Amino acid sequence: MTEQVQRMQLEDVIGDRFGRYSKYVIQDRAIPDVRDGLKPVQRRILYAMYKEGNTYEKGFRKSAKTVGNVIGNYHPHGDSSVYEAMIRLSQEWKMREGLIDIHGNKGSVDGDPPAAMRYTEARLSEISNEMLRDINKNTVQFINNFDDTEMEPTVLPSKFPNLLVNGSTGISAGYATDIPPHNLGEVIDATLKMIDKPNTSVEELMEVVKGPDFPTGGTIQGVDQIRKAYETGRGKIIVRSKVRTEDTRGSKTLIIIEELPFEVNKANLVKKMDEIRADRNVDGILEVRDETDREGLRIVVEVKKEANVEGIINYFYKKTDLQVSYSFNMVAISDRAPKQLGLKEILTSYIAHQKSVILNRSRHELSEAERRMHIIEGLMKALSILDEVIRVIRESDNKRNAKENLVEAFSFTEAQAEAIVMLQLYRLTNTDIVELETEHNELDYTINQLRDILSNEKQLAKVIKKELRDIRKKYATPRKSTVEDEIETIELEKEVLIAKEEVVVSLTREGYVKRTSQRSYNASTPEEIGMKEDDQVLLVRQAHTLEHMLVFTSHGNYMIIPVHELPDIRWKDNGQHLSNRFRLGAKEVPVAAFVVEGYGDDVSVVTTTRQGQIKKTGLKAYEATRIRRPISGINLKKDDVVISVELADAAADVLLVTEKGISLRYPLSDVNATGLKAQGVRAIQLKADDSLAFSGLITNEKFLVTVTQRGAVKRTAIDTFEAGGRAQVGNTLLKEIKSKPHRIIGARLIENNIDMTLFSAGSSFDIDARSIRVSGKYANGSFVVDENEFGEVESVVFENPALGNQ
Repeated sequence: MTEQVQRMQLEDVIGDRFGRYSKYVIQDRAIPDVRDGLKPVQRRILYAMYKEGNTYEKGFRKSAKTVGNVIGNYHPHGDSSVYEAMIRLSQEWKMREGLIDIHGNKGSVDGDPPAAMRYTEARLSEISNEMLRDINKNTVQFINNFDDTEMEPTVLPSKFPNLLVNGSTGISAGYATDIPPHNLGEVIDATLKMIDKPNTSVEELMEVVKGPDFPTGGTIQGVDQIRKAYETGRGKIIVRSKVRTEDTRGSKTLIIIEELPFEVNKANLVKKMDEIRADRNVDGILEVRDETDREGLRIVVEVKKEANVEGIINYFYKKTDLQVSYSFNMVAISDRAPKQLGLKEILTSYIAHQKSVILNRSRHELSEAERRMHIIEGLMKALSILDEVIRVIRESDNKRNAKENLVEAFSFTEAQAEAIVMLQLYRLTNTDIVELETEHNELDYTINQLRDILSNEKQLAKVIKKELRDIRKKYATPRKSTVEDEIETIELEKEVLIAKEEVVVSLTREGYVKRTSQRSYNASTPEEIGMKEDDQVLLVRQAHTLEHMLVFTSHGNYMIIPVHELPDIRWKDNGQHLSNRFRLGAKEVPVAAFVVEGYGDDVSVVTTTRQGQIKKTGLKAYEATRIRRPISGINLKKDDVVISVELADAAADVLLVTEKGISLRYPLSDVNATGLKAQGVRAIQLKADDSLAFSGLITNEKFLVTVTQRGAVKRTAIDTFEAGGRAQVGNTLLKEIKSKPHRIIGARLIENNIDMTLFSAGSSFDIDARSIRVSGKYANGSFVVDENEFGEVESVVFENPALGNQ
């Protein structure tokens, strides 16, 4: 046998194969049919149960039996996929009109899984009978199953618009669908309106179809979006829980939730709400309880009576699934292809399907009625000549011969002759003759009615309308979801969500941060602040819980910490390290911190770096909602670090001092404002082996205090520094000594006096600035320690008695 090899382009092969697969997934798995609103697996489940007689008026049967039947005859896939589809059809929190009744555990709105199929029992619900009614009257097309051993329907008759009533959701190759459930009575009314007036507008349809009607109830907001969805097939609405409040005796108020948005997991919602309580994101929540029982869903949030209940509810709406958005994407299979359909298109397709069903049923019933009429006419004729008929039969050899003789003698047809020879003797009474005449008259009326339906479009529409009205009368229920015109914008005012509390916040050089209650702070002295032995305080100030702390680091990053989220720690205890909340880089330390209540445009952040860059950016640019990680505040050059960050809210001068004692003063207005991620501009023209040691903003300060590594402290009047221009070389502040030059290790602008502590490798020395005489240019200041005994000064800490360490 010659081997045949086809040479084909890979892209052609892949495209062809994937195209076939996509077509299968779209048409035969994930997207519902517009006519009956079912996916193939759902249709097969319902048909298999119907065919086996597992219907609502009979007893329940094991679910495993149905699943096995479906897999073996119609749907050769995994049992779990079939059982999951079967369970969903029974879950009243997902189906507006349940199509299957389940005895046993069918899961819960908490996301609990159902019991295994060997434990549960199932049968079709009563309304499923309307989905399958008349399926045995050639109403729909049947095709062979996967192994050609059974026949299965391509669509169910569906005597109500199931696609809209129960909705659908699914994802396939290149398509997805999200069709919300609707109210049965409203959808039928809209269908009747479309039958009477095919060019009915969406506006007119929305007079009866108010919007989706979710099985879990809730409040729907956004009529304009509903209208858009009904016109185009796409739209986005807001679905929120129905919430009420109830005052109790004592000092408590209850927030009671009895309806949830569609497909929200209740257990996850309650967990999230309780986390908000535990984290104290909202002030005033005492307890969150799930009191759901057999009487119905009930979530209770217990809050303080003085708390802002409306603010708490809005916070839940904003931060939890108490309010969700639902996106319409109404895609269904129409004419064997996926299409995005509006409300009119769905109803038009359904009406066309019903016309086809009624016409096919009428043809079938007409054929049956005409066949029966033919038999009745034969029997009536035979009874009118009964003696002759009996004589012919008695003279015949057998049944076959009797039929032949009857046809030959009296011109009966084969079917009539068969009915005559099978006639039982008791049917020859006068009563039965009258019954035949009555049945003949009834059949004559039925045939005329069926012929009228088949030939008269108005009569056909009348039948469809009557059947729809009967369905509505029997099964329609009141709406569960309410619809509101506008989508309410939720504004969270932190003043009503967070209790305003006066506290003291602190941050150390090594990055330990905390907030302390006024009580704990007042019970101690400022010097008793808890921190590690070699650590230094960077910030201590009074604040309140509605403010934010901004922390700027040496790597050019900044962090936003809401004061109310700072760990509440006693004044005498160490704080919590920033790394517990943020991911910091190696050797990244805080260099400045501020507490702000708002991010105003009138405040600027001035940042300077060791390599002589300066940047001015409006504080507004630093406002951010993502506050769980450090944010870049300046684009640093390689090996550069931030040495100073200050806030400026008025006109000021910049004063810069380098390690070698070069100073430069100029107006801050010389620095143009730039964006958050900018590199900044040159602040001072540095020599190759020099770097910036200090940067400050002059407002009301009168002196500059500098400290060198040799233990020299100098106090210089501000007036000494003449104004220059940005990026200049600057003027000499210290006298240059060739043998052992002074290098500035710390400086501070002061108004009058300041306490400071000098640290060497093993010693410390306290001194106040007022004890240092004022020096002019080219002076190195006063030696306050003997460098031979004290050692080289490594650092200096400036203190402010009014607020503690600064």
